[in-house]
Amino acid sequence: MSFKIRKGTAQDAPLVLSLVSELAVYEKLENDVVASADDFRKAIENDHVRILIVDAEDGPCGFALYFFNFSTFLGKRGVYLEDLFVKETHRGAGIGKAVLAELARVAVENDCGRMEWSVLDWNAPSIAFYKSLGAKPMDEWTVFRLTGAALSELAAHGAR
Repeated sequence: MSFKIRKGTAQDAPLVLSLVSELAVYEKLENDVVASADDFRKAIENDHVRILIVDAEDGPCGFALYFFNFSTFLGKRGVYLEDLFVKETHRGAGIGKAVLAELARVAVENDCGRMEWSVLDWNAPSIAFYKSLGAKPMDEWTVFRLTGAALSELAAHGAR
């Protein structure tokens, strides 16, 4: 199967939303997607995120959304991969590895000290795949998240 990885643009926002929705179904989180195509368009235009689109002979089949972060310990930027998705019909063709290799190239070219991402703990195929590339799980870390009412409450009353 031949495919091409290209940089996504703001015009790809509806496609990105469609692929994010497919990813959410795979991750059993379909009710959590509240983003709109306009949200993605604005984020891409404002350089808040960067997108890679994977085009196969039969159309778009995957994407990666990433952004730069910063490591205080390394004193360097890093690449944070927010989402990587390849349609089920296109898995096993080397697309995921090619996308991660492209992201590694972006990291190296931008003098980044690392590349990081999260994976759901039940996603054994992805975990095995990432380990096969030499990625190390950060088992000693726990991810925390504030959202919705808890985020608003802390913003409004946290300094009291």
